[in-house]
Amino acid sequence: MLGGRGSGRALRPLTPRSLSDGGGSLGLAAGGISDEEWGTFLHCRSKIFTDFNQMRQEIESETERMSGTNKGISPEPIHLKIYSPSILNLTLVDLPGITKVPVGDQPHDIEQQIREMLGTYISNPNSLILAVTAANTDLATSEALKLARDVDPDGRRTLAVITKLDLMDAGTDAMDVLTGRVVPVKLGIIGVVNRSQHDINVNKSISDAIQDEQSFLQKKYPSLANRNGTKHLSKTLNRLLMHHIRDCLPELKTRVNVLTAQYQSMLNSYGHPIEDHNATLLQIITKFATEYCNTIEGTAKNIETSELCGGARICYIFHETFGRTLESIDPLTGLTTLDVLTAIRNATGPRPALFVPEVSFELLVKRQIKRLEEPGLRCVELVHEELQRIIQHCSTYNTQELLRFPKLHDAIVEVVTGLLRKRLPVTNEMVHNLVAIELAYINTKHPDFSDAAMVSASVNSSQSEVLQDGGRKWKGEKAEERSSEEKPRNAPSTAYSSPSRGPVVNLLDAPVPVSRRLSLREQRDCEVIQRLIKSYFLIVRKSIQDSVPKTVMHFLVNHVKDNMQSELVGRLYKSQLLGGLLTESEDMATQRTEAANMLKALQRSCQIISEIRETQLW
Repeated sequence: MLGGRGSGRALRPLTPRSLSDGGGSLGLAAGGISDEEWGTFLHCRSKIFTDFNQMRQEIESETERMSGTNKGISPEPIHLKIYSPSILNLTLVDLPGITKVPVGDQPHDIEQQIREMLGTYISNPNSLILAVTAANTDLATSEALKLARDVDPDGRRTLAVITKLDLMDAGTDAMDVLTGRVVPVKLGIIGVVNRSQHDINVNKSISDAIQDEQSFLQKKYPSLANRNGTKHLSKTLNRLLMHHIRDCLPELKTRVNVLTAQYQSMLNSYGHPIEDHNATLLQIITKFATEYCNTIEGTAKNIETSELCGGARICYIFHETFGRTLESIDPLTGLTTLDVLTAIRNATGPRPALFVPEVSFELLVKRQIKRLEEPGLRCVELVHEELQRIIQHCSTYNTQELLRFPKLHDAIVEVVTGLLRKRLPVTNEMVHNLVAIELAYINTKHPDFSDAAMVSASVNSSQSEVLQDGGRKWKGEKAEERSSEEKPRNAPSTAYSSPSRGPVVNLLDAPVPVSRRLSLREQRDCEVIQRLIKSYFLIVRKSIQDSVPKTVMHFLVNHVKDNMQSELVGRLYKSQLLGGLLTESEDMATQRTEAANMLKALQRSCQIISEIRETQLW
């Protein structure tokens, strides 16, 4: 209701509810009082008022308490319920009139604050607007009608009320205004005559005021008397409210159903009060362990769609992260030709070798195989991190009961984390052993290493050996010597040099050349070793790529899956711990009660909406 208090005062909103209870029996049953008319305030719901003078005084006292005694305002409403068998079902919101100039304790932006306050109520499409204007003012300048048209341009929710018909100047009347010839209002314009300040001071009763109002209307506006007055306004408001509720029923029904489902789900998440602590604890532990295993297996109910998690993430680590890392390792990375040649010479000792020594091959291939250990340990670490993330995933999405018991949640997380932490060094040790096993014995008789002799033969065939002048000379060497003699002395040398190594001084302090040309024999030997290293490294890499995932699954993932429930039961299922673990959070019981009460109210609202749909409206 806009402008009900006049534009010169800004009062905090008053929300009286006029509800018919069908007689005085409701008041007698509720409070044990015999009066048929009574009311209650929300801020003091335990007190029942049967004297309306006391009720008016309580409104003034509450207003002064919230907004002061010097015309202050407050956005907080006063909720009042009035029960009477002689009134219609109505819900009224009494809003303040617009104040242009601040007075008293009112802020300088009082007009803007009041406009915002009014907007929060009248902009609701489910509300009816009662625009109140005094008859002794120009209706065309009514602030109440202007605000109503801003939010209700079609006028489907606006009813105009003209007050102070008895205070109009002599010789004037409100006939044109009441008939809608000045400003038409779709829902109608109703004139009323309220009690004057003198009538209020002398405690004039409402019934006497209504009788005087009817007498005035019959005398001043006889043709409009039956369409104006407080009684006609009450009936019109009741009819409009019922029709408006009926028009809004589909949307209201939908909103009530949505809220009912939300609060039902919320209440289910809070769970029921605990009756059997032992059964509840076992149920929660079993459900958590089951959900954890299902997340790994990919059979969980709540499947993530934004990122990989659980078993899918572990599979990605095995075959994408770990597999690609191994494939990116070059068998000969970090191994220069000079390193190979040095290893061959060191393996021959003081005597020149006629054949490539196997010791150099083993020495170099072990050095390369050792590089496979770090990716394997990193794979174990990534899987361990994912198993940790699954704990939080199950706690948040899959096991709602844990939200009720924060201590139990923390205990379960601690036990599972401890189990994972205990298995991590065991798994790392097994991965380390896998590499150590490969280093312990270089199996040159491996079935896939059968082409080693073919490698050596292919190299030898490309470098044919000839004997000349009683000494061993390679045909290719003689050709290269001739070509080198024909080159200019200042031509750049193509001999192999190691930029990372400086001059070497032997025991006799004889200078050793920094770089020199490798003979074809040395090139052949180095090439044979490099091919053999590459061939055997690929065999070992393939074995490690297959063995590490199996090791991680057996010693870490499957072990945790198989032993999680027994570990949780053994650590948590103890009589001295039940009371502490199953203690709900402080606000859980309160939230459960509030959700249950709200659910009952929504169910009651749904029932009322169904009854209204079946009611015949006039």
